[in-house]
Amino acid sequence: MRDVKRIVALLIITAGMPLQGFSQSNPYLEAFFRQSIGLTDDQIAAIRNGQAIAKAVPSRIPDEIFLFGAVYIHAASEAYLRFARDFDRLRKLPSYLALGEFNNPPQLSDLNGFSFDNGDIQALRRCKPGACLIQAPASSIEDFHRSIDWSASDVNAQVNELSRKTALQFLLAYQQDGNQVFGIYNDKRKPTEVAQQFTYMLSYDNGLMERLPEFYQYLLSYPNAKPASVENTFYWAKVKFGLKPTLRIVHVVTMRGNPADEVAYAIAEKQLYSSHYFSTALDLSFCVRGSEDPKNQGFYLIMAMGSEQAGLTGFKGSIVREAAVSRSVSSLRNALTTIRNTLESK
Repeated sequence: MRDVKRIVALLIITAGMPLQGFSQSNPYLEAFFRQSIGLTDDQIAAIRNGQAIAKAVPSRIPDEIFLFGAVYIHAASEAYLRFARDFDRLRKLPSYLALGEFNNPPQLSDLNGFSFDNGDIQALRRCKPGACLIQAPASSIEDFHRSIDWSASDVNAQVNELSRKTALQFLLAYQQDGNQVFGIYNDKRKPTEVAQQFTYMLSYDNGLMERLPEFYQYLLSYPNAKPASVENTFYWAKVKFGLKPTLRIVHVVTMRGNPADEVAYAIAEKQLYSSHYFSTALDLSFCVRGSEDPKNQGFYLIMAMGSEQAGLTGFKGSIVREAAVSRSVSSLRNALTTIRNTLESK
């Protein structure tokens, strides 16, 4: 299959399939793995036997990276939900330098620790629309130039105080008005319309609307049309990506399936902001029911991870892309293995 939208659509369409009696061998998933993802019979058997399989899926444009991964886990699907929501666990990972969960409603104090390093602050000082090392709309670049006394001894504190206030205002606006507040990143020569990119990533087949319209529609129309089975969580993180620490703000949408649905949980992690690298990112996780035998519970954990970033075209960009994809596939496989080992050991 050559089109990313069909892959993600088929993943979510699985949620609309009728219940046919659960077992570790799932004919619907096996057909999906074989026909849509291109897995071999040996790879499908490996997934059933608890081996994590991950691969890159052909993308529509060079700037887009799309990954698929799956593993069968001998545990209750609720265990993964608790695992995914365990922010204390994330804080202990070497890649997480800081992390904070937002209250409802968000408060400025929720952003304690949300700060740029000195190198990024100097980059902000030199920022111009179309030439900036920090991803930001032109209006934000202008605010930093206008509001900061760059000659003051406390310039770092000024920048980080303004960045926290700006982040809070942005999140509150997003919770009120949804995707339309994203604006345009003007850090590169070619502006990036973030909302348009996100919509493009969710440009699924028509079958999605027919099979699971509520999940799809809510991701596009948030905060409108909220299904009763959905919960929202927001957090920020300072993480190690590539050569630079990166500040991110993330919206987590969790949908609980009905007892008769094959998908017990669907989780979308939607990037609202990233200071570096990813202009748009969306991670989808699905817990597809397997065995419901109380003595041998299990589920398929399926992940689809999509992102868009500049700098992946041309000769140099193609080399960067190849390395990034290889590392990402390896990281996804390792993550799935770690999740399986952790949940099965409890």
